Amino acid sequence: MTSPVTVSADVVVVDLEGTTSAAGFILGDLYDYARPRLEEVLSRAETNDTVKAARAQAIAETELEEDALDAAIADALRELMASDVKSTPLKTLQGIIWAEGFAAGAITSHFFDDVPPQLHSWHATGTRIAVYSSGSIASQQPWFRHAPQGDLSPLIEDWFDTVNAGPKKSPASYEKIATALQTHPERLLFLTDHPEEVTAALAAGWQVVALDRAGEPWSGADFAAPAVSSFDEIELTA
Repeated sequence: MTSPVTVSADVVVVDLEGTTSAAGFILGDLYDYARPRLEEVLSRAETNDTVKAARAQAIAETELEEDALDAAIADALRELMASDVKSTPLKTLQGIIWAEGFAAGAITSHFFDDVPPQLHSWHATGTRIAVYSSGSIASQQPWFRHAPQGDLSPLIEDWFDTVNAGPKKSPASYEKIATALQTHPERLLFLTDHPEEVTAALAAGWQVVALDRAGEPWSGADFAAPAVSSFDEIELTA
């Protein structure tokens, strides 16, 4: 059982998986949608610079030969997916696939019921909101745009991933985000469910509240920051 937490902050930066949204939905429905489509999106490398760069990074990351076929690269990426490895080229390709799936109405996103009302409330009272996820920005934006509770993307001021900010377990990434948001670290609040991300953000001088949601991968973990079970338990003050 968690207790309410009061925080004074100007900007709230939210993680996605396990924080705003169920990890099982992302690792289940969305991963299932992406798996059979990896080879097709890799085939676009000759005409799409983003895919070309991700393809080259995937080859290097999985230690394949430079002339590896798309089928072999796709199989290697599926192995990373099976282990939930936070691979930047994989996230880039998944983002392209998911954005197209959202646009086609083939997939939808998921948010815990307590999240959208609180995001709306914080936004209405002048709190700035940003996203920092290992999932690419190309997947973050349609994820918010196609929420079952309505389009949440207008509530978000800025988007960060491992490409434009850096690894989520590195304090330097949070320092970079603070600079981009032009906000002192002590006025930033990060919401995440991952203990190592809690530690990294704290090391960068941020305020942190951990999300300890029942049934999520890190539920019951030893967090180095106050923990709550829902956004309803977070009270922001000026």
